[in-house]
Amino acid sequence: MSIWGKILGGATGFAFGGPIGAIVGAVAGHAVDKYRATQQGDGDPTKSVAFTIGVIILSAKMAKADGVVTRDEINAFKQVFRVPEHEVDNVSRVFNQARKDSAGFEPYARQLADMFSGNDAVLEELLSCLAHIAHADGRIHPAELEFLEAVSDIFGLDHAAFERVTAMERSGAESDPYRILGVERTISDDDLKSAYRKLVRENHPDRLIAQGLPEEFIDLANEKLAAINTAYDAVQQERGIR
Repeated sequence: MSIWGKILGGATGFAFGGPIGAIVGAVAGHAVDKYRATQQGDGDPTKSVAFTIGVIILSAKMAKADGVVTRDEINAFKQVFRVPEHEVDNVSRVFNQARKDSAGFEPYARQLADMFSGNDAVLEELLSCLAHIAHADGRIHPAELEFLEAVSDIFGLDHAAFERVTAMERSGAESDPYRILGVERTISDDDLKSAYRKLVRENHPDRLIAQGLPEEFIDLANEKLAAINTAYDAVQQERGIR
């Protein structure tokens, strides 16, 4: 079963509890009162479902913070998710329930941070999904940038991770390869190589999937890895190193 069939159709088997469980329960029309904390290992399908629902909920909260939902954002949302036509209604129901929910985004971000504790690369990937949607209309608006930074802080990501995620969604001169690599311009060549290899290792799609990234998000993960490689190539060329 794809991740989409599990969001609501199999929700009783993936009970989360907390604010995420409340949203799922309200949409699915049944109580969700338990998070299966005993299934926290790598590859746990509960994490994959939580990641997906988390992106939907936080996207809705970001749209609410921005005040406007554009057609570009909706299209980017569908692009990130690769939602099959027969599952669009389920995704829309979760999105709309989260938008009208009176709670802020913070409780959901905290629950996700707890569920993916120790898996910073997956949390950064979730933030990347949100940044990609925010940038759909050509720029990340100040309210969206503030939202992304607040989510990043709750996730416990360092400033380099936040800079990398937002830099990848920029173009031209704004797309600083050093920001994407999360390093200072004064870094030595040897340390640069070490930082690059660490980034590639941590952001390899196979590793991310083992930690809870749904396979349906693989395209975005591959794009991120390609951006890291492109940034490293640019710095190598600038420095004349191979």
